[in-house]
Amino acid sequence: MPTNKDAALRAINKPADLGPDLDLSQYSRNPRNWEPCPLSNLPKDVLERALEVGIASNKENRAASFFQIDHSVIFKAVQDAFENKVEIMSAKEALEKYDWLKDYWWKIVKVDADKYTALAELAWDQGYFIRILEDQQVTIPLQACLYISTDNLNQNVHNLIVAEPGSEAQIITGCTIHSGVRRGLHVGITEFYIKEDAKLAFSMIHNWAQNFDSRPRSGAIIEDDATFISNYMSLKPVKSIQMYPVAYCKGVNSRVRFNNIIYGSGNSYIDVGSKIILQNEGCRGEIISRAIATDKAQIYARGFLQGERGNTKAHLECRGLILSDEAIIYAVPELVSKVSGAELSHEAAIGKISEEQVQYLMARGFSKSEAESLIVRGFMDASTFGLPKDLEMEIQKTLDLTAERTL
Repeated sequence: MPTNKDAALRAINKPADLGPDLDLSQYSRNPRNWEPCPLSNLPKDVLERALEVGIASNKENRAASFFQIDHSVIFKAVQDAFENKVEIMSAKEALEKYDWLKDYWWKIVKVDADKYTALAELAWDQGYFIRILEDQQVTIPLQACLYISTDNLNQNVHNLIVAEPGSEAQIITGCTIHSGVRRGLHVGITEFYIKEDAKLAFSMIHNWAQNFDSRPRSGAIIEDDATFISNYMSLKPVKSIQMYPVAYCKGVNSRVRFNNIIYGSGNSYIDVGSKIILQNEGCRGEIISRAIATDKAQIYARGFLQGERGNTKAHLECRGLILSDEAIIYAVPELVSKVSGAELSHEAAIGKISEEQVQYLMARGFSKSEAESLIVRGFMDASTFGLPKDLEMEIQKTLDLTAERTL
């Protein structure tokens, strides 16, 4: 019987359907070795970069934490108050501990989807396993950081998240690099299982570099009366990102929402989409995207809604703001209805900063640059994500700096 490795070997040269093709041989597989240690013992520059993507070194602010640098897992722990409510460990450790996990592994994301999924199987570098136990309400966020400290490194992680029936939690995951890293490749596979009546909010923040490439691949299965909220934010320059996460609303009355805020600068090539497949009665879905492009950035904002059962609804909204004559935003909405009774809708708008809005603010005492900065800040507002206050404040600082640099 063919194995995942067999399938990956056949796909290792298979280009992705979207995004620029990458030569995998150009990246290093020689990481720096990091020994396990408490988060507070990490170098100051590592902690500062981690904080920018929502990762707190003070464990009192997080129910559980996972931290990986390059290919080494350096920290994993659950706060005492949440023992027997959540589990967090490396994915390799979890597969050794739980035989049943093999039934979840590579079941949503296909190992032979493209060369990047194949690479994650053939050259697997850890990743995390998070499980929220049945009927547990986790009142403060869990966090996971995937960090790269070695220039030109290839890091391939496979993450697995299971929200058991009746559970509720919020997860913050941050992907970032050391200030000395100029280029590299991050491949991140993430599979979500949201069981009946569970609720999971997952926030992912990317801070890469101008010559860095990223290829996340993720999918979610959402069961009866369950809710999945995915928040994604990318505000720093990057060479290329290509991702198209998919959520399968498999259960009756399941819910999903994707929120995306993307800022493209320099020569960034960003192809970020979201897919929702409505597979049962009463399913609801929503995709909300905000994209800003400046300099020579190219942004592809994709959205795909598919209705397979009646009494289902989904909406797609994409708004783009162009701040440079050399920047490009493509809004690519797709709606597919396979039955009557599936109600799908979309709206998209791309434009420049409204002169009327600028004049309105200037009439109230703001300079032109201050007025434009306020408009950009408002366009990228992350307050609707429902994030913890400490993370929202860090994001707001980044948004403020981004607005100031832009104008």
